[in-house]
Amino acid sequence: MTRFSARTEARAVVGADRAEIWDALTDPGLVARLTPFVTRISERGRHWFWEMSGLQVLGVGLTPAFTEQMAFTDKERIEFSHDPPAGEKERAGAYGWYDLADHEDGTTLSTRLEIAVDLPLPRASAPAVHAAMRGVMGQMGDRFSRNLCRHLGLEG
Repeated sequence: MTRFSARTEARAVVGADRAEIWDALTDPGLVARLTPFVTRISERGRHWFWEMSGLQVLGVGLTPAFTEQMAFTDKERIEFSHDPPAGEKERAGAYGWYDLADHEDGTTLSTRLEIAVDLPLPRASAPAVHAAMRGVMGQMGDRFSRNLCRHLGLEG
């Protein structure tokens, strides 16, 4: 197995109150419904367990499931890091954060996300794997943003 990772960052002003955005981002069931390829997120104390639909990366199929330790600073910051249960090995995981800050037009929402996955591919395939991962992450981010805005009543 070879570990591959990809990272993305984004910042946008969302025309909604910080508390509304916070409520959406801290509801694991809603986050699952808003996020493409995610079938379910189960809350397990300070951890969220993510289950995703099947994905293909260079002909290798995987159905990621991974555990994230969540840290919340009320209405300001959400941090998450891959933290599988003791003795368990998960082939995928995520690391990152959301920051929320007041803005005259609503809320500044900043995000950073790094996804890591173990795949049975040679290290030499890294450029193609990274390109595929960035493509999937871009699609997920675009659709999540649209779905969040729709949930907040901000569509078109």
